[in-house]
Amino acid sequence: MSFKASLLHFIVMVALFAGSSSAKAQEKAINLVGFGDSLMAGYQLAPSESYTAQLETALKAKGHNVVITNAGVSGDTTSAGLSRIDWSVPDGTDGVILELGANDALRGIAPEQSEKNLDAMLARLKERGIPVLLAGILAPPNMGGDYAEKFNPIYKRLAEKYAVPLYPFFLDGVTTVPGMQLEDGMHPNAKGVAVMAERTLPMVEAFLGEIASDIK
Repeated sequence: MSFKASLLHFIVMVALFAGSSSAKAQEKAINLVGFGDSLMAGYQLAPSESYTAQLETALKAKGHNVVITNAGVSGDTTSAGLSRIDWSVPDGTDGVILELGANDALRGIAPEQSEKNLDAMLARLKERGIPVLLAGILAPPNMGGDYAEKFNPIYKRLAEKYAVPLYPFFLDGVTTVPGMQLEDGMHPNAKGVAVMAERTLPMVEAFLGEIASDIK
């Protein structure tokens, strides 16, 4: 084989290798973790009916290569979430949807403590270089106006502090809407979760876009 032919062969092989590597990079799925309580876990629902499962299906239907791990634990407060966030969000995670605080509000936990715990979780994820989409919660009406005034602004403050996107109310379109809850009147049923996935979809898509640009 002549020198020119050998050189051409080498160039072709390099181009093929580069193209293959580029294709593999594009094929790599973005790994998200849904970190939260029963609203994330899918209380009394089939795994395929949970928020993370329905959101992943909706994203894939729109052409996104994404895998969403469900790290929701029913009954978790922000304190419980803080105690497990390091090991529940493994290395290699590209982004986290953080949803906690509903059980704090139901139990009347001091909003200052809830904010402190959420702040600590956001700080730890930031230290690890893991982007976060924060999902807010509103205090239930039975807790009274004074409690709501202290609790509800927590998420906006933290989103601004850490410069993370905020979905203001995770249960938007579900709370108080007939046919969207389980018999307990609190947790969303599969239909309610579908509404949650649909309404959060645009913000999650934007979140994926930010992650993809950082990966590149």
